[in-house]
Amino acid sequence: MSIWAVAFVTCWLLIGLPTDPVYAFVWLWTATIAWRSERPWRTHLGFARDWVPVVLLLAVYNLSRGFADNGATPHAVELIAADRWMFGWVLDGEVPTIWLQRHLYDPEGVHWWDVLVSWVYFSHFVVTLAAAVVLWLRDRARWASYMRRWGFLCAAGLATYFLYPAAPPWWAAQYGMLEEVARISTRGWRELGMHGAGNLLNAGQIAANPVAAMPSLHTAWALFVVVYFLGATRRRWWPLLLSYPLAMTFTLVYAGEHYMIDVLVGWVYVGLTFLVVGLAERWWAARKARRAGGPGAATGTTGGDGTAVEGSEPAPDPDPGGTPGDPGRHGEGEGGPDRAVNLGR
Repeated sequence: MSIWAVAFVTCWLLIGLPTDPVYAFVWLWTATIAWRSERPWRTHLGFARDWVPVVLLLAVYNLSRGFADNGATPHAVELIAADRWMFGWVLDGEVPTIWLQRHLYDPEGVHWWDVLVSWVYFSHFVVTLAAAVVLWLRDRARWASYMRRWGFLCAAGLATYFLYPAAPPWWAAQYGMLEEVARISTRGWRELGMHGAGNLLNAGQIAANPVAAMPSLHTAWALFVVVYFLGATRRRWWPLLLSYPLAMTFTLVYAGEHYMIDVLVGWVYVGLTFLVVGLAERWWAARKARRAGGPGAATGTTGGDGTAVEGSEPAPDPDPGGTPGDPGRHGEGEGGPDRAVNLGR
């Protein structure tokens, strides 16, 4: 892991932060190899077997966003009107992006919050996938549950980009719909002397579709990863976890990347994701039970991973006492890992 960390930091400073899906996959895979270096190679190849389809789908997703506008004029006026209607009465009639940049943005200098914004913005490309890697290492069934929801969220966002191409604040400012908006999501790294850290991210921003703003998947991913693990986390840590999607919201609005309406719609998409995928898992489990003619055939009371769902009688435990400290039976940590899966339903 020390060798991996040195190599990662070196490439980070010389090439840039790993925001490209293939580049990020290489670092995630080598991290699992370094973490479990004593395992046989067939175990490490199992990571590639499970993750290559995910990386390919993510690469296709990134490429397809560039065709979402189809030459149509993107929506912007109604988004500006929505933000002014929601927040203009407390922000002197301005949209939140304009108000924040007027009070916090300094073209002549970089402040500590600019550095924080750059780090939070970059975390979008790492946190969701890193959490998935941890799940893959510990419990492949939970990893599959997590990826089903994440994949549905991405697909729903991509479909919306095609049906409703929308432009962010910095684009609207370029065409005179707003006063000047600076796109400042990566400027904080320069203050730390990390001039090459944002190379890949800046290149990706230039190549990305400028009219894929509704919904904001940046904040949707941030809320998604928090909600998935919230049920398996002690409540005293909830404020810290929930501060992450709020920090991402501030980052996106302040940096000129999204309107607040984009953020709110992204949160709605997260709720719909857990609802739709949870219902689909229940239906699939009931269908399998009916075909097998098993105990759950009459009631359809099992979830996507075979556990009992809310409102049903739990299956009898052949060993009620269990084995203390056995993570395979009761999970790890307070509440066990299955609480996060049940939350998804």
